[in-house]
Amino acid sequence: MSTTNTISAADVNNLRQLTGAGMMDCKKALQESNGDMEAAIDFLRKKGAKISANRADRDAKEGAIIAKVTSDNKLGVIVQLSCETDFVAKNEDFVAFTHKLVDIALANKAANVEALRALPMDGLTVADKLTEQVGKIGEKIDVVKYEIVTGENIVPYIHAGNRLSVLVSLNHPASEANFIAGKDVAMQIAALNPVALDKGDVDPTIIEREIAIGMDQARAEGKPEAMLEKIAQGKLGKFYKDSTLLNQEFVKDNSKTILQMLDGIEKGLTVVSFKRVSL
Repeated sequence: MSTTNTISAADVNNLRQLTGAGMMDCKKALQESNGDMEAAIDFLRKKGAKISANRADRDAKEGAIIAKVTSDNKLGVIVQLSCETDFVAKNEDFVAFTHKLVDIALANKAANVEALRALPMDGLTVADKLTEQVGKIGEKIDVVKYEIVTGENIVPYIHAGNRLSVLVSLNHPASEANFIAGKDVAMQIAALNPVALDKGDVDPTIIEREIAIGMDQARAEGKPEAMLEKIAQGKLGKFYKDSTLLNQEFVKDNSKTILQMLDGIEKGLTVVSFKRVSL
C-alpha cells in the first residue's frame, strides 16, 4: 500500500484501468484513501453517487440504444443507456459500455431493468457500475429502457448513430433468406414506426380517436351527419394500411404489403411481434 506522500504513477494507472476514471480523479481518490486501492474505488463510486444525486433533475435525453440477439436467434434484447449530451453519447467508451450491458442482459436473460441492474459486472453490480460511470463521465446516466423478445427467430437492427434499435420476431427458424427479409422489416419499422402489428392489435383508444378525427373531417367537408361514421370507417381502412406493420406497403416494393413480401420469401413466414426503441 502507498502512503499519501508516495502515490505512484503506477498506482494511479492501475486505478484508471480498474475504474476508467480520469487521472486526476484517481490520484485524488488514492490520496483521500491513503493509497488503499479498494477504498479509492469506493471513493470514486461515492463521488458518482453524489454527482448522480446532484444531477437528478437534469434531462438525460441523449444516449445509445443497442439491440442484440443470442447466437441461436431465440432471444433478443434492447438496452437504452441515457446521458445528457450528444458528445458523451458518441464517445466510444460510452457505446462500448452499452454493448457490455446488452451482453450481460443476454447472457443472463434479464427479465427487466431491475433484474439487469442487480446482475454482476466486473466484481460489482450493474447498478454500482452505472454509479461508477457517473463519477467517471460527470453526467447523469442510467438504463432508461429495456426490451426483451423471445421466439423462433429474432432479427436485430441498430440504426446509424445508435439512436434507434429494433427487434423483429419471425415465426420460422433462422435462414439466410428470412434473416435478410427480417432486416428489411426491421428497417421499415425504424423508418415508419407502425403503431401495431396487425389490425386486431391496435389499441381501442387509438381506433376511437381515428374514427372521431375521420368524422370531424367529413363534417367539415359538409357531408351529411348520417354518413359521418361510415365515411370515418372508410378512412380507418387507410389508417390500418399506413400504420399497422403487416398491412403497410413494403418500402422496397410497394406492389406488396409486408405480409405478402414475407410470404413470398417463405410460405407462411410472418412477424409474430416487434419492439422499437428510439431517442
